Amino acid sequence: MENKKELRNWLDEYNLEHPLVIGGPCSAETEEQVVKIAHQLKDSDATILRAGIWKPRTRPGNFEGVGALGLKWLQRAKEETGMKIATEVANPHHVELALEHGVDVLWIGARSTVSPFIVQDIADACKGIDNPVLIKNPINPDLSLWLGAVERFYTADVKNLGVIHRGFSTYEKTKYRNIPEWQIPIDLQNRFPDLPLILDPSHIAGRRDLIFDLSQTALDLNFDGLIVETHYDPDNAWSDAKQQITPETLIQYMKDLKIRKAVGEDEAYQKALSELRAKIDIADNQLLEVLSKRMKISDEIGKVKAKQNVAILQSKRWNEILGRMILEGEENGLSEEFILRIYKAIHQESINHQKKIARG
Repeated sequence: MENKKELRNWLDEYNLEHPLVIGGPCSAETEEQVVKIAHQLKDSDATILRAGIWKPRTRPGNFEGVGALGLKWLQRAKEETGMKIATEVANPHHVELALEHGVDVLWIGARSTVSPFIVQDIADACKGIDNPVLIKNPINPDLSLWLGAVERFYTADVKNLGVIHRGFSTYEKTKYRNIPEWQIPIDLQNRFPDLPLILDPSHIAGRRDLIFDLSQTALDLNFDGLIVETHYDPDNAWSDAKQQITPETLIQYMKDLKIRKAVGEDEAYQKALSELRAKIDIADNQLLEVLSKRMKISDEIGKVKAKQNVAILQSKRWNEILGRMILEGEENGLSEEFILRIYKAIHQESINHQKKIARG
């Protein structure tokens, strides 16, 4: 699969003057609920109404969606409002039913993307369709697995494709339900700049108060749109209540979010940016030099440990370093999340150096 301008055709055909907005409830609950939300969104920037019909759950016994019945509710919402409709499909039967009920956009969930077998089955069922298919990132941060899923649909002659960034699962305690790991969608964007990229701030946030800032970050990074869980009574939603916002809130967000220009043409802007980028280059070179010096010290520590037959990993020392760096990082305007990621990488590289020395 190669990057082509044609990858954007389906999105360009919407003729939008703003980012694509997909809004609607996490789960279709009742016909009244689906239709009411659609009417609340129909005159907004939201082009597509979303609703989960089949809901994969970690453990049995939780609400797993209303099933095919909900497709009729989406159909009615489409007829009454003119909005396009979208839902998640997880197997060939879902695809068949969704297409029979006039679903315009299909998306593949993160739990499906992790399995090439599941993805291939769904791709085969979608073979040759014109409906856009949006593929969420797998739950683990694996760019190759994500792109592999996209390629399976492309190979199945599904050319109207897009991707949804919904964050990645982690055992670490963070303020997010799923950590953004922005570098991964940025890498994808660099390889396929014309493949539409959409943010799912609801699943990254896990709580509604973070959705606006995540959405602004996505637009700052040239994402093409947002898919936001929207419910007229979010506190009483049957699933994911904490991360849903009202249609009124979504409409206000779209007014408040700043849409950035792709490039700046002003001469003063270009000059200032060039100077600042030169400073970044210098700082990056200095950073590499400091890291190199640190690893040379680690090499010396490795020799001392090897001579005394001492274990490489010293947990007490590592925890002391980490605690101190988090505090100093905060004093210098660096988030705990950033410090953890940086120092874990540094620590792993240090261990790798010392392992080589220990093995002779």
